[in-house]
Amino acid sequence: MVETASAAIQARITELRHLLQKASYAYYGLDAPMMEDAVYDQLYHELVDLEKHHPQLITADSPTQRVGERPATQFVSVEHRIPLYSLENAFDPQDMETWDERWRKLTPTLKTEIHYVTELKIDGSALALTYEQGLLVRGTTRGDGTTGEDITQNVRTIRSIPLRLNTEDPPDWLEVRGEAFLGLQVFEQINRDRNQAGEVPFANPRNAAAGTLRQLDSQVVAQRQLDFFAYTLHLPDPTSDLSLPKTQWQALETLQQLGFRVNPNRRLCPSLAAVAQYYQDWALQRLDLPYLTDGVVIKLNDLAVQQALGFTQKFPRWAIAWKYAPEEAATRIEEITVNVGRTGALTPVAIFKPVQLAGTTVSRATLHNRDRIAELDIHIGDTVVVRKAGEIIPEVLRVLPELRPPHAQPYPMPTVCPSCGQPAVQLDQEAVTRCVNASCPAILRGSLIHWVSRGALDIDGLGEKWVTQLVESHMVQSVADLYELTNEQLMGLERMGEKLAEKIVGAIATSRQKSWSRVLYGLGIRHVGSVNAQLLTAQFTRVEDLMAADEGAISAIHGIGSEIAQSVYTWFQTPGNQTLIHRLQTSGLQFSVQTPPSTYPQPLSGMTFVITGTLPTLKRDQAKTLIEAVGGKVTGSVSQKTSYVVVGAEAGSKLTKAQSLGVPQLSENDLLKLLPPIVFR
Repeated sequence: MVETASAAIQARITELRHLLQKASYAYYGLDAPMMEDAVYDQLYHELVDLEKHHPQLITADSPTQRVGERPATQFVSVEHRIPLYSLENAFDPQDMETWDERWRKLTPTLKTEIHYVTELKIDGSALALTYEQGLLVRGTTRGDGTTGEDITQNVRTIRSIPLRLNTEDPPDWLEVRGEAFLGLQVFEQINRDRNQAGEVPFANPRNAAAGTLRQLDSQVVAQRQLDFFAYTLHLPDPTSDLSLPKTQWQALETLQQLGFRVNPNRRLCPSLAAVAQYYQDWALQRLDLPYLTDGVVIKLNDLAVQQALGFTQKFPRWAIAWKYAPEEAATRIEEITVNVGRTGALTPVAIFKPVQLAGTTVSRATLHNRDRIAELDIHIGDTVVVRKAGEIIPEVLRVLPELRPPHAQPYPMPTVCPSCGQPAVQLDQEAVTRCVNASCPAILRGSLIHWVSRGALDIDGLGEKWVTQLVESHMVQSVADLYELTNEQLMGLERMGEKLAEKIVGAIATSRQKSWSRVLYGLGIRHVGSVNAQLLTAQFTRVEDLMAADEGAISAIHGIGSEIAQSVYTWFQTPGNQTLIHRLQTSGLQFSVQTPPSTYPQPLSGMTFVITGTLPTLKRDQAKTLIEAVGGKVTGSVSQKTSYVVVGAEAGSKLTKAQSLGVPQLSENDLLKLLPPIVFR
């Protein structure tokens, strides 16, 4: 039954929306948070509760409406009001000079000196966002430049895209263009989750972003935490009080004022030589960014000149992308080995003569599965071209068959597990070959490595080398056996000293306090990554509830599909797994949601930190957790808004930029002095 809303309730809902929208603008548009996350969450949940009891008051621009629509069945094609073309590419200074001469010939009467706006070219997917009366009404993909797909439902999940513009007098219509992308940390976590769930990882952040935007289920899109940088503003309506920008630089500032994230690493250049300097400045600095960039975008600053130049059949005449050369290298396949993961998946890995790529030495790359091997037609001894996909993951790009040795043989996927010698199974609906022997040492080893990993139980000191010894010595045959290890047993391992044994036993003991969601993730159930584990434990706050749930109850959770539900249900119905749960409960592991700790003091509220280099004792994630727990924010790049840069050994370009901007630096010891005496779980 819908409750009648009093004037006071209506006013409170309006106030909450205004506060949350203002906070989002401060966070994403200004990079200057106005409230702690805990305060935002409290206000957000109050709004959720009020709208739940008064659904007639829900509006499209409410912050609660970013996620929750039913999965789409298909995407509708939409014609772009203004062409959304890609950019012409330049690869060297000569290409840039040719472009510059060409546009100048088309404007022979131009008397004013033109400046150039340079921005980093974000490696993502272009979006066109339409606002009417200040409200987001449509988000579309680039498509072929004239027609794209309406993905509004997914666009609304991106928190750096405002649902309502930050202006009291919006125009009737405006359109914003920009790039949706995945940050590197988010991308790496997605791929870790996919690996742990037995799914094929994404090749690079660009593909992951594009695939995410075309997901039919917006719940999945929301989980992947896409980000967005705006770079173009179309504002044809001159009747609004919103001042019309006359330059690209002013347009970027207007976009930021309207509530959008605009890349801070932009520059207004008076000459082509200054453009070239910007390009060179970022050739190496870009490797320190928290997202991928594959070049520099150059636009003429004067919007009237842009309008006069217009478009070719493919590109705008007033802009160009100066691309960085992709790093590729040719090398020879020396052998192909097979790794067996904790899900039993047999993954072929190419071992090749070491080559330098993106500043590191690379000698191996995954070949994924039988389909990829067949697609490449790979033979041992082949000369292949390798690259770092997205400058992160080494991959074999293609084979050079003309250089194939005369007696080279194609590589066949093994029919038996290389670890235990039992038959490997190839299911018709999968490209993955699997070992299904539950006693396989490789599966046990993979399960243990996953259990002790940072995202799961985070057992510091118990690395891959020690896990391998524990398995080979038969000292550990289940994750539950870890909780029965003693110092004396560990000291029996090769090169294990007393201090390290004590450290590991202590870390194992500490892991008993990890949350129920981490324990569920650590169990390594197929298709259950860290995000799905959080969704499941939020609904099933005790393991007994999850064990008693049927597939329908599990799949009813938003974001949990039928395939995941079947996997979870089957896992918990297996007697051996039930025995494992009982042993872990007896060992003191957390299998229910615990009452959260009291709120910590927030002495670093409003401060922004950047961490660079290797700290003496803290890992970077640990330092980030400490800062954020007491109100601070940690970002990946230095700007004038950065409060402090925390500097460790071998600090790179971030330190140089901090020095040039006069940003104060802290050592690890200085940072610890800023923190109150807090005990972190």
